[in-house]
This record gives sequence, structure tokens and C-alpha cells, in this order.
Amino acid sequence: MLPRKELFESWEVAKRARGLARGARIADLAAGHGLLAHLLLIMDRSAPGAICVDARKPASAEPLSRALTAEWPELAGRIEYLEQSVDDTLALTANDVIVSVHACGALTDAVLDRALAARAPVAVLPCCQEIKVLDTGGLEGWVEGTLAIDIMRAARLSHAGYRVKTVRIDSDVTPKNRLLLGVPSPS
Repeated sequence: MLPRKELFESWEVAKRARGLARGARIADLAAGHGLLAHLLLIMDRSAPGAICVDARKPASAEPLSRALTAEWPELAGRIEYLEQSVDDTLALTANDVIVSVHACGALTDAVLDRALAARAPVAVLPCCQEIKVLDTGGLEGWVEGTLAIDIMRAARLSHAGYRVKTVRIDSDVTPKNRLLLGVPSPS
């Protein structure tokens, strides 16, 4: 139904992101098939539901959801899928937890924009950092360019008043393994 690698990536992100906001609605942006949202709902039964957003809902999304719901019936009716841009007018609030696995290139920054605008907790596993397009902060003289981009993302969250945690997922699971977690600090 989906590449095995994606199961392990989503599992590793879900394990680390589940504690960001217990009981919060899950907003899986650039969701692909929505596996991450499903896993987070399984791990946090107090969450009211999840919304998966992607420009195109892949053919694997429905069969995957049916298979998971057959095993975990409490998922039934708790996941909504929207085919739209991450930038569209979906209302997100501080009561959501915003997550994304492999939002390519600038899409990771769009996910962070949405989290910052809502003052919501966020977990992103970036990929496809475009060094010539994205903000390296001039750090590529000291560190590899894609790492510089992710450092700037972490700094951006920190400067916006988020408590930031950076985690590496085992490179055997995924070579794009830098997970960025952020929770708004209480005002």
C-alpha cells in the first residue's frame, strides 16, 4: 500500500511528536496518505480528531485508512482529508498540533508559517532543502548547506518564542533524519 520506509519514518516522528500537545487536534500538513495523523490518533486517544491536508490525495490514502480503521475502530470518523494547498484558508489554532513528514523544500517553511501564525506546537521532518532558494543564514561556510537551512528554521522558531528540540532519527530509517519540534513558550 505504501513504501515500507514511509511507515518507519511516520512511526519515528509520531513517537516523538505525540507528547507535544496531548488532546489537541492533529493537523497533518503535506500529509500524503495521512499515515502520521492516523498513528498520532492511535497514540493519543484523547485527541478529538485529525485533519490531513495535501494538494492531491494519493490513491493509497483511502485503502490505508480503511486498513488502519479495521484494526483500530476508534479511528472511524475522526480523520478528515482536504485536497488543498497548505497555504489555503484552513483555520488552525493554538489548540492544534501541526505535523509534517517530508514536506519538500519550501513546503516545510509553509508548514512552519502556519504553526507560527496559529501559535501551535509543531513537528516537521524536512527534506529536499534547496540551498540556492532557502535561507542558509550564511552558515554554509561552517556547516553543510541543508543543515544550515534547518538550523535557521530552528532559530526562527526560537526567536518566535518557541521551545525548540532537535532530534535525529536513525539514518537507517531515513537519510533525511533531522526532526524539528517546537512548542510555544507560555506568555
